[in-house]
Amino acid sequence: GMIKERIGQTDARAGYILDGYPRNRSQAEDLEAVLAELEQQLDVAILMDVDFEILMKRLTGRRTCSTTGQLLNIYFSPQEELDACTRAGGALLQRDDDNEETISNRLNVYERQTAPLIEYYRERGLLRTIDAVGTFDEVYARLRSAAGLA
Repeated sequence: GMIKERIGQTDARAGYILDGYPRNRSQAEDLEAVLAELEQQLDVAILMDVDFEILMKRLTGRRTCSTTGQLLNIYFSPQEELDACTRAGGALLQRDDDNEETISNRLNVYERQTAPLIEYYRERGLLRTIDAVGTFDEVYARLRSAAGLA
């Protein structure tokens, strides 16, 4: 209901992105029904492909500077950015759920529930897969291209 209400609003007429939805086949089928009701169609489903080890480092390495609020990663952020936080008197804080056990569990749920959507959207000719490894600008450019916005 929330999806139908939101994508039916006038500011969504030019387009919208559903990030992280649908998460399973049932939701995908429900989305199809809603779009048909609204006389809309899905343009593309984008799979952002990332190696498991890199994904684990992205998630377990996330930190927030307690002083500036800047989002950092202990594995991927430049050392000078990490040092700038501590020099400013801040601490690098980790969310309670950014640990290997919780993330492994979330990835197992993904494999069971969400991964089957890859074939679901491939069969419909809607799936576009992009390499989601690289700089923010590189990945963003690939995303825009896959979405037909570049």
